Amino acid sequence: MPNRRVIALSLVLSLFCAPILAQNGGGDLLARIRKEAMDRSQIMKTMHMLTDVYGPRLTGSPNHKAAADWAVKQMTAWGLSNAHLEPWDFGHPGWLNERLTAHIISPVKDPLVCEVLSWTPSTKGTVQAKALQIVLPDRPSQQQLTDFFNAQKSRVRGRIVLVGKHTIVPINLNPPPKRNTEEQVQQRFGPNARPFAFPTPSPTPTPDPNAPKPLTNAQIAEQLDLFLRDNGALVRVNDAGREFRQIRAFNNRTFDVNKAVPTVVMSNEDYGRITRILADGTDVVLEFNIVNRVYPEGTTSYNTVAEIPGTDKTDEVIMLGGHLDSWHAATGATDNAIGCAIMMEAARILQGLGVKPRRTIRVALWSGEEEGLLGSQVYVKQHFGSFESPKADYEKFGGYFNIDSGTGLVRGAGVFGPPEAAAIMREILEPFKADGVVGAVATKSRNLGGSDNTSFSQAGLPGIGMGQDPIEYNSNTWHTNLDTYERILEDDVKKDAMVVAWSAYELAIRDNLLPRFATNDMPAKPAETATTQPSATPQRTVPTKKSENKTTKPRRHRR
Repeated sequence: MPNRRVIALSLVLSLFCAPILAQNGGGDLLARIRKEAMDRSQIMKTMHMLTDVYGPRLTGSPNHKAAADWAVKQMTAWGLSNAHLEPWDFGHPGWLNERLTAHIISPVKDPLVCEVLSWTPSTKGTVQAKALQIVLPDRPSQQQLTDFFNAQKSRVRGRIVLVGKHTIVPINLNPPPKRNTEEQVQQRFGPNARPFAFPTPSPTPTPDPNAPKPLTNAQIAEQLDLFLRDNGALVRVNDAGREFRQIRAFNNRTFDVNKAVPTVVMSNEDYGRITRILADGTDVVLEFNIVNRVYPEGTTSYNTVAEIPGTDKTDEVIMLGGHLDSWHAATGATDNAIGCAIMMEAARILQGLGVKPRRTIRVALWSGEEEGLLGSQVYVKQHFGSFESPKADYEKFGGYFNIDSGTGLVRGAGVFGPPEAAAIMREILEPFKADGVVGAVATKSRNLGGSDNTSFSQAGLPGIGMGQDPIEYNSNTWHTNLDTYERILEDDVKKDAMVVAWSAYELAIRDNLLPRFATNDMPAKPAETATTQPSATPQRTVPTKKSENKTTKPRRHRR
């Protein structure tokens, strides 16, 4: 009789649990995720909206705000909960380039390929003037730079000024491959992965103790802008210094349009042509019309957040995200609309399949990443604090997945935490070996830089950076005027969304959170300066450049 009761009870329990297991991943969930990701994907539609309709999405610009608003509405329409914008203080007005025309007028007539430097002013209508090329002294002291400016004062007024020599860009006879080899991904993410090593820097020349101290690049740049402004230069022109008319146009370091002249970054080919004609002793006449607009309301920027609520562990959170902001030379497709689209798609897949994760799965689309991971830093400090100063939810955080390396296949993951954390992620990623995913490795770095996963790692939380095949990211699209919808590999990014959806769900249903470093083993937090502390509204901060940490992608450079 007892055996019959046990059998009957087991049958009842199995009947009761069967729907739950089917819904929450019993047996066929991975197959269902794969089918939803590959056959019913919305990812390219999302890409179209974020790039073609709302790009570029410079932090503080109305384009970024419109993209964030659209993402809130779209995720709500998919059934996600609590979709909203979280404001934080960017501390600078928004800026947008509305019009640019650039031409050589004499001795030939031809359009020029240029991009405007952000946070610089407009021209006063269409301006036409002779070109003047100036070459600053190398690593000057203050006195040397002052002497140079005094010698150039009478020459720059009313001129369009090319700053610097023409960069000689050698023809690359061995372009980098678009896919990582199996050996490369094994070295990076395999069981015997090699730790990342920064290239050995060039030795710094020993300065003459009696020589004047050279100025920093930032000091030179600021003084040069003021010199050109105060002495009546009409337009400043920088050499892009890249092949195939690629242009990276960043920002005026002061974010103050009153401290610079209208400035463009010109294609290396056009800059070189003008340089060579000037070297012949022939005058060159250029013409520009630049219309830029400043938006005071852009001092407040926004992170975009939505979630799938958890069940029995709903107060614990698994996060996935990417940065929604971009630079302005193109529509920011591979950097990083695609990261946002992948994470939105992963959440859509899970929501559409009706799964019920134990922990809450939260999507976050950051702003201010390009200016120094600002939005994600604010979010982490507000919601979680840090290992040194934890908030109530610090111990309830289960991991943050980040994609920010373009359109390539995910090949592995880097996890901030002890080896045990990487072992769990390696097991979660095991079903995707046939798709080229190799595994996961642990990292101890709390350096800030690279991408938004390091905002979490710096706080001592498990930031998870997903490593991808490079495709054209570092060679062609990263921060350039070529970063458009056309550069997205649809099959790759569908698979990426599939991998992220499964991984986030698996972390959300485990009995325990990812292991973290024990108190005595937590790596020391790098020293912070006052300028690296963005804040939530209404406090004000000054963004700074990123560190050299290359957890996800190389350091940004400003021009």
